[in-house]
Amino acid sequence: MTKGLKKSYIVNAISMIVIFAVIYSLVTFKIVTNYFGGIVILTCIMIIMATSLNIVAGFLGEMALGHAGFMAIGAYTAASVSIAITNGNDSLPALLVLIIASLAGGVAAGIVGIVIGTPSLRLRGDYLGIVTIGFAEIIRIFFVNFQPTGGAQGLKGIPRIATLGYVYWIMIVVILLIFTLGRSKFGRAIMSIREDEIASEAAGIPTTKYKVMAFTISSFFAGVGGSLYAHYQGYLDPNKFQFMFSIEIFVIVVLGGLGSVTGSILSAIVLTVLPELLRQFSEYRLLVYSLALVIMMIFRPQGMLGRYEFSLTRFFENLKNRKNTTKNSVDGGDA
Repeated sequence: MTKGLKKSYIVNAISMIVIFAVIYSLVTFKIVTNYFGGIVILTCIMIIMATSLNIVAGFLGEMALGHAGFMAIGAYTAASVSIAITNGNDSLPALLVLIIASLAGGVAAGIVGIVIGTPSLRLRGDYLGIVTIGFAEIIRIFFVNFQPTGGAQGLKGIPRIATLGYVYWIMIVVILLIFTLGRSKFGRAIMSIREDEIASEAAGIPTTKYKVMAFTISSFFAGVGGSLYAHYQGYLDPNKFQFMFSIEIFVIVVLGGLGSVTGSILSAIVLTVLPELLRQFSEYRLLVYSLALVIMMIFRPQGMLGRYEFSLTRFFENLKNRKNTTKNSVDGGDA
């Protein structure tokens, strides 16, 4: 790890701890309502969903519109596991149960990702988008009719163990893993596939293998996000995972900037919090929300950050350089 990268990680780690301490204190000491804490948890879950989709849509450059399906698989699998292991056994630590259930949900979604990705990733563009939409709808309809998980009535009795602290730090781990993935040899390989698949294959990169791996990793993290959602809500409605929810996640990624992890984070925060802020204007909320998206796409089609990654270290260095430049200009003028 280079000195600059190590410094960036340290600065980001400190900022994450400070942000958590502020949010946790606000909720714990009742400075803000529990409703605010709930919005923060849902925002963290949406950040996981957006950054995980960014692996396929951003790093790999493929149009995948079935992320809600993988989230549903992870949510139902994790919920079933946690219900089974806590049934008559309340001695297990909540964090341990949540980790086991989330890993189970992620693995289940990842396995399905392999099954779906292997044949479908031979397609590109709109065709892949149509296939993934169909997959997500099949998953939703399956859970609507699958009685062991409650069918259309939904799955109840899920332990509500996804607290603000647990969800926040799991989100941080996911973000760090995806950041590391993007800067790894594998990450550079799938980005080269995005730029020119034929040239990448000619260079010796096993394109099909890497594309399926990217799809599987993305599916795994979507399953983890589904697990956190299930254990926060305590109830699962299969109709939550409709086609429009997949589109919502995809819009977050596009708005943030395809290929930018920090862009997806920023966009997820804006598009999760903005509808809540506009809730009091119920008649115009959707109008303002949609108008903001249209304006953004007209004047900033590459998204908020494009493929640029925001760095606090770089931000403060730029401020310092600008300050020094201004000071030198003033000194030169005085001379």
